[in-house]
Amino acid sequence: MSQTKERVTQALEQGGGVVRLAPTWVPRVFCVPGRRLRLHPQDLYALGGDRGGIDERWFSSTTPADNGPGTPEDEGLSYIYVDDKTRVTLRDAMDEMAVEFLGQEAIDAYGGWVMYSKFFDNMYPLPHHVHQNDEKAADVGFVGKPEAYYFPAQYNTTLNTFPYTFFGLEPGTTVDEVVGCLKRWNEGDNGILALSKAYRLQLDTGWYVPPGVLHAPGTLCTYEPQRASDVFSMWQSLVADSQVIDRSMLVKNVPPDKHDDYDYLISILDWETNVSPTFKDDHFLTPRPAGDPAAMEAAGYDERWIVYGSEWFSAKRLSIEPGRTVTITDRAAYGTICVQGYGRFGPHPVAVPAMIRYGQMTEDEFFVTQRAAQAGVTITNLSTTEPLVMLKHFNPGHPEMPQRGA
Repeated sequence: MSQTKERVTQALEQGGGVVRLAPTWVPRVFCVPGRRLRLHPQDLYALGGDRGGIDERWFSSTTPADNGPGTPEDEGLSYIYVDDKTRVTLRDAMDEMAVEFLGQEAIDAYGGWVMYSKFFDNMYPLPHHVHQNDEKAADVGFVGKPEAYYFPAQYNTTLNTFPYTFFGLEPGTTVDEVVGCLKRWNEGDNGILALSKAYRLQLDTGWYVPPGVLHAPGTLCTYEPQRASDVFSMWQSLVADSQVIDRSMLVKNVPPDKHDDYDYLISILDWETNVSPTFKDDHFLTPRPAGDPAAMEAAGYDERWIVYGSEWFSAKRLSIEPGRTVTITDRAAYGTICVQGYGRFGPHPVAVPAMIRYGQMTEDEFFVTQRAAQAGVTITNLSTTEPLVMLKHFNPGHPEMPQRGA
């Protein structure tokens, strides 16, 4: 038995198929931390000002962050906690023990764990940008990236500067208008947002964003299940009249011989979806019960689908009432992050931290193997006054996931 397998087996045995994950922090040089991730204020630039502020925490990640030169090889990777001196990346664990974690059916169907989630927390809105589809991402050695958003109230006591997100392009927008914006890159504001529409963000709701769709995320702290890829192209040259975006970010994941090929750049977009007059109807997500509401209420919990209708991932929100103990079963393995309360999650203590130092272990993040999920995880809310709330992210193919619009 390899050392990795020995250590992971130890963690699985200790947790009855539930392992603890250490916080995974990711900086972005083009972002300003929104200060809601519960990371200590002195640690927001723990990796150095040249690397950017930490405004993302990644969950259940086997995907390295693509942050350019100077990025550590393990940036973005989740670590399984074995003991105070021993940790193993979830990626290494999946490489050696994928069947034990996910079951053979998921391996055969998807090749392994092919999603991750994160909290994104920025002080200012992001530039209008797009994530490539499989075809365009393959041109630079990536896979395409659909993603979804959910705005948990527990991490949004302040909404920061702009709680609105621009999606797509106004119906009737022409290709020439968009190309004109790209050609005006070095003239200050290239005007791309004048061709789009902003939507007021609502707590405890979300959106599904397929590849090829332009979007400029607003300033709510966002839970983001997504496909395991870190590919993007920025299309806005100036944010909030103050943040200049270098053109290199437009062509970051574009083949070198296509950097000035505007036909190629436009082909990155899913044009029909971007200009759809029913974009909100097709992509806005409201929570849906994951079981019989009356039965769940009687048992002392509430579980709802918060991300659904994607072929690449899904997510639920689980809320346990004060003082209650429940056993929750699921058909598939999942990662989870606790956003409110404290208690027991299987054999582990679970608690939401008030403040986290960089490098410090927490008790709020776990991964549940398929076998443990199907057997059921017993969860106790030890508070007498507030719910214990957890967000759960799933690989593709959850058999009970509802479809959007259904």
